[in-house]
Formats: sequence, C-alpha cells, structure tokens
Amino acid sequence: MPLEPHAPTWLSELALAYESGAHGQFVLYGNSADRFVLDGRLVSLTRYLDAQLLGGFQVVFSYDAGNGLAVTRGAERLRDWPAFEKLGPLPREPRAALDVVARYLRYRANLRALGRGEDEHIAFILRGVDQWLPGGRPGDFEIASLASLIRDFASEAPYSELAFASFLIADNLNDLHPQVAFNPRVARLRIPLPDVPRLTAALAQLRLDHPAAFDPGQGDETAAQALAGVSISALQSLVRQRAHEHRPLQPADFVQVKKALVEGDAAGLIEFVESRRSLDDYHAPDVLKDWLRQDIALWRAGDLRALPMGYLLCGPVGTGKTYLVECLAGEAGVPVVKLKNFRDRWVGSSEGNLEKIFRLIRALGRCIVFIDEADQTLGRRDSGSGDSGLSGRLYSMIAQEMSDSGNRGRLMWMLASSRPDLIEVDLKRPGRVDVKVPLLPTASAEESAALLNVLLKRFGIAPGTGAMAGLALPTLLTPGAAEALAVKTYRLTRTRGLDVLAALEECLTGYQPPVPADVMAFQMRIAIREATDMKFVPEALRHYGGDAT
Repeated sequence: MPLEPHAPTWLSELALAYESGAHGQFVLYGNSADRFVLDGRLVSLTRYLDAQLLGGFQVVFSYDAGNGLAVTRGAERLRDWPAFEKLGPLPREPRAALDVVARYLRYRANLRALGRGEDEHIAFILRGVDQWLPGGRPGDFEIASLASLIRDFASEAPYSELAFASFLIADNLNDLHPQVAFNPRVARLRIPLPDVPRLTAALAQLRLDHPAAFDPGQGDETAAQALAGVSISALQSLVRQRAHEHRPLQPADFVQVKKALVEGDAAGLIEFVESRRSLDDYHAPDVLKDWLRQDIALWRAGDLRALPMGYLLCGPVGTGKTYLVECLAGEAGVPVVKLKNFRDRWVGSSEGNLEKIFRLIRALGRCIVFIDEADQTLGRRDSGSGDSGLSGRLYSMIAQEMSDSGNRGRLMWMLASSRPDLIEVDLKRPGRVDVKVPLLPTASAEESAALLNVLLKRFGIAPGTGAMAGLALPTLLTPGAAEALAVKTYRLTRTRGLDVLAALEECLTGYQPPVPADVMAFQMRIAIREATDMKFVPEALRHYGGDAT
C-alpha cells in the first residue's frame, strides 16, 4: 500500500522492512502515545498504522491489558475457523490472548500446507506491551513464557512462513523484556517527537477544529518552530483549553507554554529554562568570556568542526557554575535543559526514564543539557548494586549520548562539579567533554571589591571599587559568598539606616568564609588540575594546583 507523500521516516522504514520480507515483527517505541495527523483528524498510533499500512490485510488482531483481545478487521473470516465457536468471549489475559492468535496462525498455516484457502495477510497489534511484558522481572516464569511466544512470532515456523506482521508498541525500549526488545529478528523503530513540519500540520488542523485558540495573524510554521519538542497530544490539550477560555495563543506565550508542556511530558525528570541573562551578567576573567563567546559565534555560524561537544565547569562550592550556564544559554539564545532529580528518580527504576529524557532533548533543537553536581549524579560505573549510583547500563547510555557526533551543533553538554576527580575519566575525555573550565574565587582584595561592587549594583547601592579600598576585604571570595555579603549589607542599609560602606564594614567584622580554607584549597587544586588550558587560571592562583602536602 503506498504511503502518504511525506510519510515519517520510521513509517517508510517499517513498510520497506515488511514488504521486502526482512522483518515481520516490529517494536515501535518512543513517542508512541502521541497523536498523528490523518485525513483531517488527529488519531492514535494504532489508527495511524491501520490506515497507512494495514489496508491490504484481511485480518487484524489487537491487544492491550485494558480491553483484552479484539478483532479490528476480518471478524467474518474467523467464523470459518472451526475453533472459533468454541472460544466464547475473547480473552483479556495476555497469555490466553496470545494463545488464540497463535492457534489461528497455525490453522492458517495448516490450510496453506494442504493447498486449501487463499493466503491471508494477518496483523497483530500489541499496545502497551512494556506494561505486561516488563524487563525488570527476570525470574518470572509467566513473563518469560509470554516473551518466548512473542519471540516465536518473529522467527519460528509456522508464523514466519505466513504473511504475518506483529507490532509491539511500547513507551520505552528499555522497559520491555530484553528477549523481545533485543531479538535480532525484530526491527526496532523509534518514533520521535514531531518535527517542525508535523507540528505545523497539527497546528493547521487544530486551527480548523478550535479557531478560538488561535490568532488569525499568527503563522503556524512560526508557532511550530517556537514549540519544537512539544508532543501533538500535549499541544492538543492546550489548544482545547485555550479555545474553551476564548484566549488565543500569542507569541509571547510560547516560552512559558513550551516550558510547561515539555516539563509535563518529562514527568518531573527535567527542568526547562529560558534564560534572559548574558555573559555580561557574569563576573569572570575576560579570557574565559572571550573563549565562550567564540564558541557561541561558531555555533551560530554552523561551523561545528571546532565546536566543543561538552564542557566541564569545576571549582569550589559557590563559584557560580549554575549561574554561568544560564548566562551562556542566554547569550547563545538557547534553552537549558536541567536533568532534575536525576539520581533519586532512577534508583531502582529502569533505563526507560533516561530514554524518555533523551527523546525530549533530541526534539528540542539547539539547547544546553546541564547536569549539576555531576560527581554525585553520574557516579562511577562500577559503583556496585549496594549504592545509589547508576548501573553500568545507565552509565553507558549517558556516555553514548554524550559522544554521539550527530548531536554536535544541536546539544551542548555542560557538567558542573566541585569534585570532578570523582567523575569517570572516560566520561571527561575529548569527544564528550572537550573543554574543562576551572571557576575560582578572587585572587586579591581588588578583585573582591570588583565582585562585591557588581553585586551591590543590583541593589542600587554600589559605592565603587575605589571607595572600598580601605576595607578589610577577604581574598578567595566566591560569587556565592559575595552575594551573601551583598544581601546582608543591603539589609543593614534598610533596617539600620547605615550607609553602604559602614554596613559593609560591619558585615566584614568577624566574617567567616562559608567554605573552610582547607576545603577551598583542596577543591581549587582539583579544578586547576582539570583545566584544559592554564590561561583559564589566574597567575596569582596557579600555585594552588601544586601537590598536596
């Protein structure tokens, strides 16, 4: 059956694999719960498959745990099956449902062997298969027997000798039983989140269905570009709500709308940040800012050969690693995707959550993927089952994604850590993390004055660096510690009416740095040793990179 002119890649690959005889079983995973545009409607994946691929099939079975087994096409043909009348109501339990289909297939195979009856094209659609055939129960005999039978559908006679196709629909490939998911006789096809053309088509259809949700002057393609990474299903829900409220979507809404929809689809696994800051807001040596701006210029120009795959920001606690990421993203005009509750959410759970995150990130277009406290989040691949570190499988998935050259120019990975020595060496290697930047505290009282002046300026009380020359300003001052001093100084000007210098002087009396000196020196030494270029390290601080005593 010919496909629509602009059929998605996964559908074209599926059709080719079946029609050529290369495969008869397919695992469709990823964005499988989304809606798809079909003949003026938004339909489910099963409806889309049926319309696009299964029009020439005489018999189509479907199964899901909620509805049980059903015959969606060719029920009249089953009446010629002698065993049909004895079946009674079609079963709801997975084992019984699979047995019915297996028996019918064997019946058709026997007829074929006897030269009786015409060949039938038979399809079996199994929805939500990762829910009732999970990969996390290796010792369960019932699960194993189901997996064995489905595996037989793909490769064993008589099923493989028939014009038979089975479609296993799952959210995440890694949540499915490995005997089925990674069967070499199975074609695995990832369904991505919709690209701009498919979002444009969906918006055009939604505009017809719900005109009250749209501004007539707003083009669908422009909106689709702004909403890249959003599922059609989530977009449909939003449009229906806006139509009910008679509140059209506006371009100004897109940032917040996208944030809400993407975070909703990610089920709390990520945080989506659109930053309005720039590198001008970050107090750092010019050499670092110049380097970062050069990379942004390469990114914008599409010259990817010298563009880093990823950065590692390392340095003591409070040196502004997270803030720098937001400033860099704002300067580049791209969103930040923060991996949220990374470690906690995956303890004892499957790789499917990670798979879902990667699916969302790939659909967003250009963005920065940020992993804070990477030493704790990523851990060590050999940490063992007794701790809460990532399993070897999860570690491998992250490492593979970080080194995927196809992501260069689309994703920029940024890891932050005060203990980069605890991150696996191969995760920090070039090709995954190309640039390692030490973020360090101030090296002199003059630098401390400049940093404090920048922060006090936000409160409208900056006295100028020259006016602070007579104060006992600390060195090795981090942005986090300086911000705390600035807030305390502002508080004293408001609550006690002190001028800014008097307030600052009082704050400095008895000042205790938030990070002990020995810890600060240790974290500085590690950061300096990680640096890919010593020009990132001020001359006055380079001695901290020496050997520990």
